[in-house]
Amino acid sequence: MEFQHERERIFALDEQGKLVAEVTFPVSEGVADIDHTFVDQSLRGQGVAGQLLDAAVRQIRMEGLRAKATCSYAAKWFKEHPDQSDLL
Repeated sequence: MEFQHERERIFALDEQGKLVAEVTFPVSEGVADIDHTFVDQSLRGQGVAGQLLDAAVRQIRMEGLRAKATCSYAAKWFKEHPDQSDLL
């Protein structure tokens, strides 16, 4: 799946332009708050949410920011990826 990157957001659209996957991480005082992860029901169970978090973590690191996970999926993802917990 190919994601589009914006500041504080990574997302994917289907062929009709419908939003099918998204993670948002608004930045305040050098901290990106991963506050929302969405995957359309048609894509669930295919690892898309994990791919979104991977992409978000890469972007947050590239921008030299810290992170916090207020989205329940993001919090779970960080627990499952302790090698990334230095970002928190």
